[in-house]
Amino acid sequence: MERGHRPSINNLGVYPRPVQDPFPIWIGSGGNTESVIRAGLLGLPLVLAIIGGRPVQFAPLVELYKKAANKAGHDVSKLSVASHSHGFIAEDSEVAANKFFPSTQQVMNKLGKERGWGLYERSTFDAARTLEGALYVGDPAYVAEKIIHLRKNVGITRFMLHVPVGSMPHDEVMKAIELLGKEVAPIVREEIAKWEAEGN
Repeated sequence: MERGHRPSINNLGVYPRPVQDPFPIWIGSGGNTESVIRAGLLGLPLVLAIIGGRPVQFAPLVELYKKAANKAGHDVSKLSVASHSHGFIAEDSEVAANKFFPSTQQVMNKLGKERGWGLYERSTFDAARTLEGALYVGDPAYVAEKIIHLRKNVGITRFMLHVPVGSMPHDEVMKAIELLGKEVAPIVREEIAKWEAEGN
């Protein structure tokens, strides 16, 4: 066997140790069918990076993932699908948007310049904040509504909010995370439990 250019790390532990057994490994995809099929065939959880466009467009990928998992003999009911999405939460939706837009615009324009995209304008940002858009920016009730919409229409079972995109004041980021946990999550759990109790 060929050896690499780095020293071996034989008999050394990795710390901290995971508390889960087995160690949870997720496969991420930005919408690539091959990675979605691979996750399904391996029976591993799937996390979709839904950071643009219309999230409902990912629903066929979730179905493809489940179909591949079923074909490989995995129990589809035990599989998890997550969304990793950008967003920001404040007590007021317009305040959230106005605080989140500048740092997001700066990052998206930098990426756009590197990748040949157009400028990231406020109109693009506002369109992505709509119920059908990929940004989760607003007050707790609105962000909860969007997550519930995603669950019902795409089939996600876990939601990961990426806060912030770019640089924002630490206290505002911490407040957004607090609102996610204390206000958004309980609304989502309650509404999804009702929806599932109805046989969905």
